[in-house]
Amino acid sequence: MESEQEALPPDPESRPDPPEEEGGGPVKTFLEHLEDLRWMLIKCVAAILVSMLVCLIGGSFLMKLLMWPLVQAQKLTLSKDRSVPVRLGTNDIGRVDIGTFVGDYWGTNPPHALRLAPVQVGTNFLIALQPDPAPAKPESHGIVTIITLGPLGGIMVAMKLALFGGLVLAAPFLIFFIGQFVLPALRLHEKQLLYKIVSFGTVLFFMGVAFCYFLVTAIALKAAVQFSQWLGFGADQWRAEEYISFMCKFMLAMGLSFELPVIILTIVKIGLLDYVKLRKFRPYWIVISLIIAAFITPSGDPITMFLMAIPLWILYEISVLIARYWHRRDSKVAKAGV
Repeated sequence: MESEQEALPPDPESRPDPPEEEGGGPVKTFLEHLEDLRWMLIKCVAAILVSMLVCLIGGSFLMKLLMWPLVQAQKLTLSKDRSVPVRLGTNDIGRVDIGTFVGDYWGTNPPHALRLAPVQVGTNFLIALQPDPAPAKPESHGIVTIITLGPLGGIMVAMKLALFGGLVLAAPFLIFFIGQFVLPALRLHEKQLLYKIVSFGTVLFFMGVAFCYFLVTAIALKAAVQFSQWLGFGADQWRAEEYISFMCKFMLAMGLSFELPVIILTIVKIGLLDYVKLRKFRPYWIVISLIIAAFITPSGDPITMFLMAIPLWILYEISVLIARYWHRRDSKVAKAGV
């Protein structure tokens, strides 16, 4: 009997439970989870509202930040176009090229406009060109003048600045509040993977925004003006609401496009893709990147589309290189284990 009992397999219920991985968090009821979700949403909404209020107060400063790429776009054309308007009273009567008309008299600080004014020389009066100290039109912020049309134009611009700026300013708090709700339910290795994805993705997002703001936007704005002029349309004035939407959507789209390595490498880690599949998919990705850039480019002109497609292709190549490194590392580990 004893030998038969020893031969029987042990009872599964009598086996000791496997040690649980740390970091799973306390067990809560469904109503407790709903309460945590409610407080998380309340804190997120409060953070967004406070951030929008701060951006609404600092709307003038945010507007200057968004105008900087337009000023840089003007510098791209200073060597070719140095014409300024000539005014008689409050009317523009033409434009003159100050580079050929008066040489380098004003150096690197040419006036934004000239006016015709009488000048007394002895007993005679002559008509002379003078810098306009107070231009009749709104000051140009570069290659075009940003204006508002209608009584509610300024209010709509302020609300858009508050909305986009508030979301960006509240983003760290939103991530923190959402993390407080989600992280206690994750295992330790899941938390470590999430930390890496969030930190890497945040750095890439802000790299994309900075790349768009400091390099791409000025070229895109200049290309948009030249494209309109090539079609025979004037591009001297833009609506402020449309300009704000273009700038915010363009930077947001570029920031999100820089998240491509995070998506690809996460799929590689899961095991759905590997280095060989990514390498074979390279020719198709070139076409796909152009299609994606065509859909997410706010202005729709081909130059801006290519400026957005090139970083997508470079980021894909970086992802392929990282996947190749992981593939070789895992192969060496497997050979060493054998």
